[in-house]
Amino acid sequence: MDYSREIEGKRVHDPYCNWPNDKISRSKRCVWVPGPVIVGAGPSGLAAAACLKEKGVPSLVLERSNCIASLWQLKTYDRLRLHLPKQFCELPLMSFPQEFPTYPTKQQFIHYLESYAKKFDIRPLFNQTVLCAEYDQNLGLWRVRATGLKEEETEYVCRWLIVATGENAAEVVPQIEGIEEFGGIIVHTSRYKSGDAFKGNKVLVVGCGNSGMEVCLDLCNHNASPSLVVRDTVHILPREMLGRSTFGLSMWLLKWLPMRLVDRFLLIVSWLILGDTGRFGLDRPQVGPLELKNLSGKTPVLDVGTLAKIKSGDIKICPSIKRLRHQSVEFVDGRSENFDSIILATGYKSNVPSWLKEREMFSEKDGLPKKTISKWLERRMWAICSRVYQTRPSWGINGCYEHCTRH
Repeated sequence: MDYSREIEGKRVHDPYCNWPNDKISRSKRCVWVPGPVIVGAGPSGLAAAACLKEKGVPSLVLERSNCIASLWQLKTYDRLRLHLPKQFCELPLMSFPQEFPTYPTKQQFIHYLESYAKKFDIRPLFNQTVLCAEYDQNLGLWRVRATGLKEEETEYVCRWLIVATGENAAEVVPQIEGIEEFGGIIVHTSRYKSGDAFKGNKVLVVGCGNSGMEVCLDLCNHNASPSLVVRDTVHILPREMLGRSTFGLSMWLLKWLPMRLVDRFLLIVSWLILGDTGRFGLDRPQVGPLELKNLSGKTPVLDVGTLAKIKSGDIKICPSIKRLRHQSVEFVDGRSENFDSIILATGYKSNVPSWLKEREMFSEKDGLPKKTISKWLERRMWAICSRVYQTRPSWGINGCYEHCTRH
């Protein structure tokens, strides 16, 4: 349905209808969407579209790339597996195939997502880059402006907007002094596929998160000589402990124990299994791994074999970079070392602040929902569950709350 005539008529005949800056022109295609517009065709976007469809609500998914789960398909290395067991990563309404291993490979996860989209007949509009999304107070509608491959512009008008671009939409590339002097290869992990391309090279990996650790291990396995820049403290945990996944065990313990006790347990078991990581230049933060994740979003590293390579000396630990010179890196401790290549495992960030013009709901700094919204939803949920409690007092107030969160 072409909604542009109705909007244009409102603009012409309503003297109080003032469009922000970019007034609709007749050359711009305008499309009315009867359900929500979902920005992003990754796992979250697919899950939202599937759940809406099960409730009979149509939606339109906009994706800037030419495929679903573009981060997984286009910007991940070959050896990548899910860091968590598959039961914690499956999408609503469809489980992983039983024959998949506990930690599915990148290819298996992509296959699962493609099967998910096919099962629920989710057909995103690809190559649609959202330039701007804002809520029009006069109309009471969202206006989402997107551009295609040929720079043709389309405005989608809808009542609801779902942001599903995730926390990893844009690469974080640090500003390093002398980067133009280096002369060797400098790539972000989003362009790294395999250590085979670095065989025999001295490679400096910047960043000690899960990606940096795994890239170092992959480089070792392809006969490269990696060094790892550790700029901050980091929690390293074994991927499994006491015969269970560390994540699964943590979630089970949190049902019975406070977070700080669970953190203390994880650190004691990690020390017994991995030893003192501080001896190798990997100091732990003062705050426990779960509490740190809860406060800052920083995820602990789940070791898949990298620590053993660090202990054996196959992977060297380096301090922060001061500056780069030709084929050389100068560190903050004053020493310099030659390297052939540098891989930036410096992570990603949300790109929401660049296009979402709704500042009350999302943080301009990181693009994440503001905590006030979460608190509002929490208060609203308790208000609803208190009404349920009046009709189901035998459930108890906590039982009513669990019922509300499930439904």
